[in-house]
Amino acid sequence: MLKDFAPRVRELAPEGAYAVLARAKALEAQGRDIIHLEIGQPDFPTPSHIAAAGAEAIRAGHTRYTPPAGSHDLRVAIAETAGPRRGLQFAPEEVVVGPGAKPAMFCAIMALVAPGDEVILPDPGFPSYSATIRVAGGVPVPVRLAPGKGDGRQPQGDVPPSPQTFDMDEFEARIGPRTRLVILNSPSNPTGGVAQPADLERLAAAVRRTDAWVLSDEIYTQQIYEGEAPTIAALPGMRERTVIIDGFSKTYSMTGWRLGYGIMPAELVERVDLLLTHSVGCTADFTQVAGVAALCGDQSEVAVMRDSYRVRRDRTVALLNGVPGIRCPLPEGAFYVFPDVRSFGRSSKWLADYLLDRAGVALLAGSDFGANGEGYLRISYATSMELIQAAVERMAQALAAL
Repeated sequence: MLKDFAPRVRELAPEGAYAVLARAKALEAQGRDIIHLEIGQPDFPTPSHIAAAGAEAIRAGHTRYTPPAGSHDLRVAIAETAGPRRGLQFAPEEVVVGPGAKPAMFCAIMALVAPGDEVILPDPGFPSYSATIRVAGGVPVPVRLAPGKGDGRQPQGDVPPSPQTFDMDEFEARIGPRTRLVILNSPSNPTGGVAQPADLERLAAAVRRTDAWVLSDEIYTQQIYEGEAPTIAALPGMRERTVIIDGFSKTYSMTGWRLGYGIMPAELVERVDLLLTHSVGCTADFTQVAGVAALCGDQSEVAVMRDSYRVRRDRTVALLNGVPGIRCPLPEGAFYVFPDVRSFGRSSKWLADYLLDRAGVALLAGSDFGANGEGYLRISYATSMELIQAAVERMAQALAAL
């Protein structure tokens, strides 16, 4: 029958951010004034020198096919910039480029995970992790995120530190001979937490006792406000079993350019290259030219954006903690806060819908990111201070009516 779809797609669900964005846009079409805090998209324009490089590349004829794994120039630029930032050295042959970070992640998981393989992933965590694991036939094994034990941070008043990495006791109980892959995300989407060195060392020690790989999603590593975000790939014995995922969308405000990459052992690059060949074909050449300009050009606007996010983060947290019933920790990275709203006695999905309908504020339910996100909301502060202020005022008024 026409409706008898393959099992791999029967249970796929929309990503929460895009679903809420679509609903918010529909309300706007009806004349409603909506403040968008749901989508993880910088409100800055793409830096002018990057946009100019892309436009000039189109005029110069960079509009044809490229090798599936990416242009030579971009792979070289990634190897020469991404390595030193992590204290490592990479060869261009260890880099694969995709039209966004998602295809690089998707293809790496498809290349590594066979039906029945277990994959440990963060909960709460980015929804595409679980979706891709299921498409590959793997078994998602969610592990709760918790504040790191090795960072020495103190709670802020009665608000605990943001969840940073796996609850290590639970992680060590879950990893085993069926574990094929462990997915890390630091800084975290949705919590903004950053995994600390002591926890990464403990995690690496557990992984080395198995045959598992690690996929380290490091897309937010240049949105760090305190300290650094170390990579597990730099620890002994981990580089040869780690896939690093990164891209241009967040750091360079290039969400619509669709450009990302993975760094992994060359043998795995060969497999991912084949998957890209038979799926997307290749990444747009002029986009890759713009990527070279981003990595090799002036980085001052990256610092300007990061400083602005820090100010917005501090203000967002202060405003939210001034709303009765909300407890919001201070995240170390990314551009999200993950406030605790359990005191209202409603599900996070109910609250997210209520705030969109009643207050005109689009944000995400924590449950969109996994079972352990229930009772939380994810709010993006990658927007103007004026809109943040107005959104929290609307939220406070609507929540006071409950």
